[in-house]
Amino acid sequence: MTLRKRIIACLDVTDGRVVKGTRFVGLVDAGDPVELAARYAADGADEITILDIGATRDARPTLLDLISRAATALDVPLSVGGGVRSTGDAAAFLDAGADKVAVNSAALRDPSLIERLADRLGSQSVVVAIDAARATAETWRVRAVAATEETGRDAVAWAREAAERGAGELLVTSIDRDGTRSGYDLELTAAIAGTVRIPVIASGGAGSATDVADVLEAGAAAALLASTLHFDVLRIGPLKEALASRGLSVRMPAPAPSAQEVAAWLG
Repeated sequence: MTLRKRIIACLDVTDGRVVKGTRFVGLVDAGDPVELAARYAADGADEITILDIGATRDARPTLLDLISRAATALDVPLSVGGGVRSTGDAAAFLDAGADKVAVNSAALRDPSLIERLADRLGSQSVVVAIDAARATAETWRVRAVAATEETGRDAVAWAREAAERGAGELLVTSIDRDGTRSGYDLELTAAIAGTVRIPVIASGGAGSATDVADVLEAGAAAALLASTLHFDVLRIGPLKEALASRGLSVRMPAPAPSAQEVAAWLG
């Protein structure tokens, strides 16, 4: 059976608002996270990801109230990341309504955290986020703390280790392409997808339906979109239609109910 490719709407949040920049800097306000999450789910997003991008840098926890309100408004899976330092942090996010928890900097500091999270929460709830910048023509280096700190780790080797330690998915962001709308780093995606047996979510660089199709064909199980959705460059329904026309298996959004159907539901 061919697994359907997923489209994931990503909300980078700081101070309770969605923001988006280029290569992790130059942030501009993009709206209310709960409103945007609900809109993208209604438009056909397969999942929503909320990342508190200042949580690790500012040493503060992600707001559990925001997670709770978003989870209540959604009928699709919700993944949350930012400031996860322990199994207790992750469990609190799941208790607030998240389905998956993404971990990045803390796992780089202590890789055994991935194993503890998988043991307590189950691998299906553990996403390891990898922010990578190209180092040579065929290698990428991992950065931590919202891409501000060099780690010296090779991205492909770290992806393999994360998978072996129990990660259920990898969220791989190209720092070089983030917010540029110049296309995903297909080589990075293919290199990591080719070395692990867990789903790889590609992030950074979406600018067109062709870009999304290309990265899914390169081996990504899912494509993550942020600024292209926030600023109406792409809409999820037409995007999925374009992907289906390329022969990619996707879950199409349900059609909007007719006026007669709404009237019948209301009695």
